[in-house]
Amino acid sequence: MRTSGIRWALAAMVGGIMVVGWAPVAWAQVEQKSMTGMIGEEQIQATVDALTSAHGPQCRDRALAGVRQAAQFWREQDGDAQAFQAFCVAQFVAEPGARQDLLERFRKNWEALSGHQVALTRTLREETDLDAKASMPVDLLFATLNPFDHLSDDLYRTRLAFVALLNFPEPDLTRGDLTRQDWAAARLVRSLAMRIPGAARQAQTMAYAAADDYIAAYNIHTDALVAPDGTRPFPGGPKLISHWGLRDHIKSMYTDPVGNLGRQRLIATVMDRILRQQIPAVVIDNPAVLYEPMANQVRARQPGDPTPSADREADVRYARLLEVFAAERGIDASSPRYPTHIARKFEFDREIPEQEVEALLTAVLSAPVAKDVGRLIRKRLGRALEPFDIWYDGFKARSTLAPEHLDSVVRERYPSRDAFQADLPNILGRLGFDPETSAFLTDHIVVDGSRGAGHAMGAGMRSDAARLRTRIGKDGMDYKGYNIALHELGHCVEQVFTLNRVDSTLMMGVPNTAFTEAFAFLFQERDIEVLGLGTEDAAHKALRALDAFWMTFEISGVSLLDMAVWRWLYANPEATPAALRQFTIDKAVEIWNRYFAPVMGVRDSAILAIYSHMIVYGLYLPDYAIGHLVHAQIEDRIVGRNLATEMERMCVQGRLTPDAWMRGAVGAPLSARPLIDAARGGLKALR
Repeated sequence: MRTSGIRWALAAMVGGIMVVGWAPVAWAQVEQKSMTGMIGEEQIQATVDALTSAHGPQCRDRALAGVRQAAQFWREQDGDAQAFQAFCVAQFVAEPGARQDLLERFRKNWEALSGHQVALTRTLREETDLDAKASMPVDLLFATLNPFDHLSDDLYRTRLAFVALLNFPEPDLTRGDLTRQDWAAARLVRSLAMRIPGAARQAQTMAYAAADDYIAAYNIHTDALVAPDGTRPFPGGPKLISHWGLRDHIKSMYTDPVGNLGRQRLIATVMDRILRQQIPAVVIDNPAVLYEPMANQVRARQPGDPTPSADREADVRYARLLEVFAAERGIDASSPRYPTHIARKFEFDREIPEQEVEALLTAVLSAPVAKDVGRLIRKRLGRALEPFDIWYDGFKARSTLAPEHLDSVVRERYPSRDAFQADLPNILGRLGFDPETSAFLTDHIVVDGSRGAGHAMGAGMRSDAARLRTRIGKDGMDYKGYNIALHELGHCVEQVFTLNRVDSTLMMGVPNTAFTEAFAFLFQERDIEVLGLGTEDAAHKALRALDAFWMTFEISGVSLLDMAVWRWLYANPEATPAALRQFTIDKAVEIWNRYFAPVMGVRDSAILAIYSHMIVYGLYLPDYAIGHLVHAQIEDRIVGRNLATEMERMCVQGRLTPDAWMRGAVGAPLSARPLIDAARGGLKALR
């Protein structure tokens, strides 16, 4: 249910990401003392004088900006001040046509570097990401190997980074007169804003890989779950990954909210045990024991077998998060412009200030319409709301269809990976893409069976293809796998457009991860229509608006928790796993009581802390909430228009700032208002 972090990590190398309503700090304005460079003002002016003498006074301003940019990253190992000046004199390009040629050199070679990094990483992670082979202990070691961890070092050691910094001063990206070449050059130098040692990158890779492996193997066998009355409510039930599979199983049971209430409560209890680290370790991914979540007891599945240990899992979940935090702290010292992981995520990756994101989240959480939507859900369910009803799924078109029927339809249509791959042109056609564009997209998307919940991995070069990963069982794809596949297809189509049809690969991608999530939501919510089991009408549109609001309401709370946890980690860098666990639970309850209890009518739930993203993706969750807001604005834009045509038009803008991208795509800045207004309109239409 995400786009792979690999392609987005490459943004740090192939071009950064810019921001809504925020003027980036010009490099020349950053105080020299805040950097670790060794070139002082006297040497900078002497170098600029030499360049002006050689190329004329018309180049002085650009030379000054470029020399300052390069000087901020020059270290003792790069040479003395004389070597710096000699380098600048040799590498400064004055003539505009030659600068354009230089930019093209970087574009071509940056694409080659990023493309081969993606391809190599994909190969090394194949056994951990895909379910085609049995796991071996060595697989995790290959997954933690990244020969590109030292790339940042190499770019500076070879002085390639300094050539780019010298010749392409970063402009003010809030200006409205920037050319496409200006944008491409800005993305090039933005990618060099951090000089991270290879050892620190390697530690980061290992920490995230270990967390990912932990989560990928965190499965619960539902047929082993025992209710308080001794029955087993899920005979032959599926193995579900936490949290994705458990949450989605709760969602699937709203087709019979009365008959399935006990089953939903049982899974919600499992979730609570997981996030509190109370679950017996023997239960995790183990079909050989029976587990009663309410009593938190285990017993042997077969009479006469040894009684399994009931010892809890300890605090592995939170230890993994602390390892990720420690790895990010290792990056901090080499990133003075973005001195924390929080700063890197908001100011560098998203390019939306943390405070602005928080304001967008709280605007959704505080919207009065939330209580109205909650009342409608209560009426539709015919009972008081419970904490897991934050995942109420009854507004979706699939809510009137039995899960077994949906599974049957999907399995018959997609008995294998190959069947789904072969049907991509038809799926895209149903979404509005013409045959030529569908064929182009299909040629650039490869479907794989995922070991985890599913993800999309975009290519890094035009000769490669995006990968769509979803779970495909031995009996074929079930509805959950199909629903995830539609989500990942949205990612992949965006990835293909923004790599292959953008004018410069230095600008590949969208402003940040939230924007690709918006396109994934756009596809995912049309899954029933694509199957041919439903049609769009006024009532459907109204329900879809309410569904979009309710999903955003839920994930906004989870996002606030993710942000709060990372703030706490930086305030408590020596914290133990137990202390982190307690803070996370307490904060989840605090956020719940402030925003959710008035809507849900129940207090003190910690359910917001169940998200696996918090453990493995390092402040990823706000991208979902922002993505829903972008999605709402895109939905509003495409009313009466062709989805496919509009999507391509938006995507080929490339990686502008979020504000510039939104204005070009929908004619307005990023806002929570369209989502909230649509929910109000949906309620009115249903009355």
